[in-house]
Amino acid sequence: MDKTGKWTFEGFSPRLDKLDSRIREKAIEIANGLLETEDISEAAAIEQGIVRAEQWFYDLEA
Repeated sequence: MDKTGKWTFEGFSPRLDKLDSRIREKAIEIANGLLETEDISEAAAIEQGIVRAEQWFYDLEA
């Protein structure tokens, strides 16, 4: 968690580093939202965040 109280998911950096920067930022945003609103682990939040962010990105491209 950073100074603003948001999770940074540094332990997941190998998975996140492979993403386009826009997808990475969106994935972290989504994962932070999931952690605030649902009873979910960090691992599950980041996995869901990545999937949703990739879909968001591909929808932009369509």
